[in-house]
Amino acid sequence: MNRNIAFLELKYGNINGGYPNFYAISEVSLLVFETDSNRIFLESFQNTADIDIVNVYSKANELGNTIERVREVQNLRSGRTRPWDEEYKLGEKELDREFYKLRPTKQHVSRFFMKNFRKYNFRDIITFDGRRDVFLCEKSGVKFFRYHIHDLQKDITKETNYLFSLNKLAKVINFRTNGSYLTSNNLEYRLHPIAARQIVPKSAAFDAARLLMVHNEFRYHKDDFLMKAALLLNKIEMAKK
Repeated sequence: MNRNIAFLELKYGNINGGYPNFYAISEVSLLVFETDSNRIFLESFQNTADIDIVNVYSKANELGNTIERVREVQNLRSGRTRPWDEEYKLGEKELDREFYKLRPTKQHVSRFFMKNFRKYNFRDIITFDGRRDVFLCEKSGVKFFRYHIHDLQKDITKETNYLFSLNKLAKVINFRTNGSYLTSNNLEYRLHPIAARQIVPKSAAFDAARLLMVHNEFRYHKDDFLMKAALLLNKIEMAKK
């Protein structure tokens, strides 16, 4: 890989009351890591279209196991949330209006990537179960043909024969952030205040930061990583009993 590596994370959801197989991008985060200097650069896009989408997120226990999948409705412009009503459906004219409001999003996402492709020198992009992330970016006009996209989840699955979630892997590496540093079992990276302000739980930036730390623990401290992954799996099995 080149000296600079980018980590890509998206947040997206269905239009509330719309089609279950249509996803609107709500956030994009592109974290660029300089391997020579350990510097972190974090660029984020926030969709502010006046539409309501359904967010789905997992509540996890101390082992990273999902104990509940929560759905909530969020207005992208105001950020306000409310409970999800599965019976709520939009009519065709109402849905057309929502699609119209979303039209500028494609251009905004495309410009976000064009700007950052020019700004940063990298050719490798790391995702985590990122097929849909890449697909949604490409639908917005993003061209990845000059870049090598690598799915870290696949590599870890091959090594462990287990499909880890990012929540579980954050437990494996003991991921922590205190506003000034990202830390894990063997690593610590200083954060610029601009980047630190973006890294809040449930955000795309937070997931990009976790992905960076999982990747670097797996790459640079592999034996320790695999041992701690095995210990976590053992704890999960014991908890089942």
